Amino acid sequence: MIQRGDIEAIVTWVPAGSKVLDLGCGNGDLLARLSQEKHVNGLGVDIDPANIVAAVQKGLCVIQQDIEDGLANFEDTHFDVVIFAYSLQVLERPHAVLERIVRIGKEAIITFPNFGHWRSRLSLLFSGRMPKTKALPYSWFDTPNIHFCTVADFESLCKDLNIAIAEKKMAGGIGLLAALWPNVFAKSASYRITRR
Repeated sequence: MIQRGDIEAIVTWVPAGSKVLDLGCGNGDLLARLSQEKHVNGLGVDIDPANIVAAVQKGLCVIQQDIEDGLANFEDTHFDVVIFAYSLQVLERPHAVLERIVRIGKEAIITFPNFGHWRSRLSLLFSGRMPKTKALPYSWFDTPNIHFCTVADFESLCKDLNIAIAEKKMAGGIGLLAALWPNVFAKSASYRITRR
């Protein structure tokens, strides 16, 4: 099962029995958990054939699709919740995908590792090299992450795109410090967003 700071926020926010689209669903662990615990009507989307096979073996309904090529096959507000967990940073055009996500879902849950976390900052400052962490374990030359994002970056993008932030939770930080200064002290961020 998945062990990340954002997973509990996602499970808490998804209403029981809702219609859910999990974009970048990976091997289907999160969608399987939501199906078991929340009895959601779920659909997963991923581009990796191995992930599709793994998700189907869990009994999930999944399709293979490149999220960046568009989500035109989904009607406006077709889903109660669209989940996009730990995948924003791998997109070439995250702003365009966010606009589509809030179109096809009544609400969306977006999570990402916070590249502004103090350990990443110190690592870059003292080593002079791109940081490697548990959440971002790749070297700069082989990482799938092409757009690193901080809490402040994401909130600014939402404002620019006229996307409303309904709720946010920070994880992996130092308790109160992560709540007061999430851009520096939260390891990951989870947001519930909607179209204004």
